[in-house]
Amino acid sequence: MITSVQLGNFPARKFASPDAWDSFVELFRRGQQPLPPGWADLFGPLRNGTVDDLVIVGQLGQSLDGRVATATGHSKYINCPAGIEHLHRLRSLVDIVVVGVGTAIADNPQLTVRQVRGPQPARAVIDPKGRLGANARLFAEDGVRRLLITAEGRRATAPPGVEIIALPSQDGNIAPSDIASSLRRAGMRRVLIEGGADTLSRFIAARCLDRLHVTVAPVMLGAGGPGIELPPLERADQAHRMPTRVHQIEDDVLFDCDLSGQRVVLGVARKST
Repeated sequence: MITSVQLGNFPARKFASPDAWDSFVELFRRGQQPLPPGWADLFGPLRNGTVDDLVIVGQLGQSLDGRVATATGHSKYINCPAGIEHLHRLRSLVDIVVVGVGTAIADNPQLTVRQVRGPQPARAVIDPKGRLGANARLFAEDGVRRLLITAEGRRATAPPGVEIIALPSQDGNIAPSDIASSLRRAGMRRVLIEGGADTLSRFIAARCLDRLHVTVAPVMLGAGGPGIELPPLERADQAHRMPTRVHQIEDDVLFDCDLSGQRVVLGVARKST
């Protein structure tokens, strides 16, 4: 089922002021009182897990023809400014932002909240082979927790204060379920898998996402880095059809996909009612 929700330049522009967003974030994190209309449609599902005590959301920005970068690797910026702002709002609502090492090397992201006001999340990089240098911006000392997720038996070096999580690996990859479980043990309950496309695809294939936000820009790149890539199916009717809500964010279209129906249990399971 697809539900269309027209947000225009974000819901009821009154929520766009810095003070209004601060108030929303505080209300969101309390977890009890109802959220105001507008933002509740978009961010309410991220408040509490329906499968267990975790909420894991993936985020991807892409072109209309399914590309996340040009053939030369350039990706700034496919989405419109409001789409980038949406990503920063997501960051301000979660406990930790996670990226793969390929994205960390290619883009050297800060993974901070800058386009809106809000609390800064912890930051983590999945780096099984210890490829990321100590000068990466996501390792910068700024008062938030920083984590390096690497493979067991790998000599990992990280700047002072960066926590190292060593997990089993197979063929150079760490299972998304192990990553999510380790983050839960580290005290994280709301997790944003921000990229890149390969990391996000692995979490989808492993059924480790509750929600997926795909922001599509009305541009075509023709060739370049693909977005989501999953194991092939023989028939189209074998594909999982998920509940989806569609939001207009200025020039971009946001698909908010509910994947909780196929998500594996990674934390303390919810009791059935």
